[in-house]
Amino acid sequence: MQQLKQIGNRFYYQTPVSETDRPILGMVVGDEKSFMIDAGNSEAHASYFLEELSHRGLKRPDMVALTHWHWDHIFGLSALRDTVSISSFQTKEEMAKLLPLSWSDAALDQRVEEGTEIEFCATAIKKEFMNHRDITVTLPTVTFEEKLEIDLGGVTCVLQHVGGDHAADSVVVYIKEEKILFLGDCFYPDIFSSKTNYTVKTTNRLLDVLEGFEAEWVILSHGEAMTIEAFAKEVKLLRKVSSLTDVWSGNQQKMQVAFEKSVGRKLDEEELEVIQEFVNGYHL
Repeated sequence: MQQLKQIGNRFYYQTPVSETDRPILGMVVGDEKSFMIDAGNSEAHASYFLEELSHRGLKRPDMVALTHWHWDHIFGLSALRDTVSISSFQTKEEMAKLLPLSWSDAALDQRVEEGTEIEFCATAIKKEFMNHRDITVTLPTVTFEEKLEIDLGGVTCVLQHVGGDHAADSVVVYIKEEKILFLGDCFYPDIFSSKTNYTVKTTNRLLDVLEGFEAEWVILSHGEAMTIEAFAKEVKLLRKVSSLTDVWSGNQQKMQVAFEKSVGRKLDEEELEVIQEFVNGYHL
């Protein structure tokens, strides 16, 4: 069951759905303009979000920004044709590559077999579009290169390209006055290679950028809003395993032993998973 939640005075977000891969959608409400973050994985997803906002007395967005090109963040854009749409130049380029594709079951299955799509995404698309497959990839109308700042009246949104292993075009949205950092999927590993992975260089570069924002809340698109203290623990884990990957040249057993020695206990499931992902990235 999706819920609409509020943080601070200006920011609303709708919780995700894992089964059909609906990510969090956000809305920043300024005195003059309102700004939606990500377009959703379908027109139904986008429309439901707008309905929930309307129930709170909030109008449709004047602008919508895309955090990256993956289907679950962009397929709802066709329901927002009256809204100014914004993305990085890289995101628009990647979206343009989707224009000639078919989204039928047969086409999805073929791409999975070819290795140009992954089973997880194909399955989620089939579930989200169970009754019809009327998918229109709509390209954004405004693009930027590295950074864009938008004054909504009383609140400012900073869009910044940060990249990352999950998607090289990833953009974050920093809601300056509210001190909220909307990450999209940039913090997640690469799930599209033969093995899910983080790479040392890309991860460290990303973390350096993210830690430069003065945030009190952080939003991960397929999770929940988390305090900066909780996020700092996640950052610390990635930093730790990244360092061990370098020291032990991606040797999984030695990395695990060293980690356990440093914390004086057996590792939990998340820690073991992150080690595996860095090992995968080192050897890919």
